Amino acid sequence: METTSQPAPLTNLQLELLKLFAQNVGDEDLIAIRRLIARYFAEKAMDLADQAWEEKGWTDEDAARMAHTKMRTPYKTSRK
Repeated sequence: METTSQPAPLTNLQLELLKLFAQNVGDEDLIAIRRLIARYFAEKAMDLADQAWEEKGWTDEDAARMAHTKMRTPYKTSRK
């Protein structure tokens, strides 16, 4: 049985950007728009980080400790 995958529909953000990019904007404007989008998502991430920080009651001492702690999840090694 052969299955064909349908491309995912465009998101609301992609549709909005397509409307914007249908207009011919100059390179300078394009760079400014990219920076605005990047700044928006960076601020959103910082707001979420601040919220998590306050919910957990972390202090500056906690931040210093975390900066010097390896907190990666260790890889599981498979032995044969």
